[in-house]
Amino acid sequence: MAQHIYHPAAFDPSRPVGSYWDATAEPLTVDTPALSGDETCEVAVIGAGYTGLSAALHLARDHGVDVRVLEKAHPGWGASGRNGGFCCLGGTKVSHSTLVKRHGDAEARRFSAAQREAIALVRDLSESEGFDVEASGDGDIEVAHDKGAVRDLEATVAHIRDVHGVDCTLYRKAELRRAGMVMEGAEAALHLPLGFGLHPMKYARGLAAATVNRGAGVHGQSPVEAWQKTDGWHVLSTPGGRLRAKTVIVATNGYTAEDLHPGLTGRVLPALSNVITTRPLTEAEREAQGWTTHAMAYDSRNLLHYFRLLPDGRFLLGARGGVSAAPDGTERMQDDMRKRLARMFPAWADVEISHFWRGFVCMTADLVPHVARLPDDGSVIHALGYHGNGVAMGTWSGRAAARLAVRDKPDHEIVPAAAGQPLPRFPLPGLRPLYLRGAYVAYWLMDEVL
Repeated sequence: MAQHIYHPAAFDPSRPVGSYWDATAEPLTVDTPALSGDETCEVAVIGAGYTGLSAALHLARDHGVDVRVLEKAHPGWGASGRNGGFCCLGGTKVSHSTLVKRHGDAEARRFSAAQREAIALVRDLSESEGFDVEASGDGDIEVAHDKGAVRDLEATVAHIRDVHGVDCTLYRKAELRRAGMVMEGAEAALHLPLGFGLHPMKYARGLAAATVNRGAGVHGQSPVEAWQKTDGWHVLSTPGGRLRAKTVIVATNGYTAEDLHPGLTGRVLPALSNVITTRPLTEAEREAQGWTTHAMAYDSRNLLHYFRLLPDGRFLLGARGGVSAAPDGTERMQDDMRKRLARMFPAWADVEISHFWRGFVCMTADLVPHVARLPDDGSVIHALGYHGNGVAMGTWSGRAAARLAVRDKPDHEIVPAAAGQPLPRFPLPGLRPLYLRGAYVAYWLMDEVL
């Protein structure tokens, strides 16, 4: 059994996810049979989420590469089918100024440009490959949860104009009802006109269908149980067969097993994210609360909440939280999410919750995504670590990983320096759950007390 730092139930494909996305997405239109027997390809991809499918699609479609994808469950089973559907800027938990200090202004701006490219890439793939992602809303909204956060939003306006070349709209407290952005405790809100909401599972299944239709092989129910390298060939063993490949792309993000490959052990920190959706809200109910915008939104807390009205009128609320993925904690966390909804949107305190689910976002030690080769084996490429913003950045990273695999340009020309470094190891990686627990306490104090 694969090793993880959380309860094994969280990584068991036989356990129902219970998400709204699973319940409302059309079935996959292509076959993804389990790997059977011994097979050979040029590039093997581990993980059939946005990153892995994007990598395989671009390898097959744009470069004519023989590529196979191995997935332990089915396409979109992990974070790609469990997120809030935010196709937006993001991928890192450090500021632009920090990236400038680490890599210089030019490279920090290259990374910002990659984030904009990533949003466009998601829309382009869905349109060019002919699948519907149920796109909705215009841009995203950051809500200042206290007066101190208003000053940060004011500074963000100039930053976004400088780095991304677009103008934001800052709504003061007195303007929030007119803008349809009323939330308990909100002092202001900043609308950034980049990005859109989507249906995550429709996007994942659309990518999977496009990948297969373009000639790549996608194998569900094919977890990698052993990985060896012999005579320049990687040999990936699954319950039903073995796959030999010259190059391997690891795209498992927060579901990366500790024993998948020695070069990846202790290098990611999965963090639980919890999501609820309500029943469809009537127009009168939406007006009563004063939240009527369909734009993606999140608050300014370190332990942020993310939320959006869905096209059918349901309200989605997500939040980080919990350090145990054991099944007996699920009901407690669901109750906590109900309380958060009532506290933030009191007019909806008694509205029925239709779905609750959980999944992992992926944190890295330096808080940036990584699309790079393993230092001791350049034929192994890892693309992961999106810090809760993987819809767009995961898609972009998959395309970048494909280009690294075919070496169509030098690596530094494909990936900005901010994301192009080898994945660092956490100090004393066995203590990662304690790091997370301590961070939650510190962030709560900063958000609610200090």
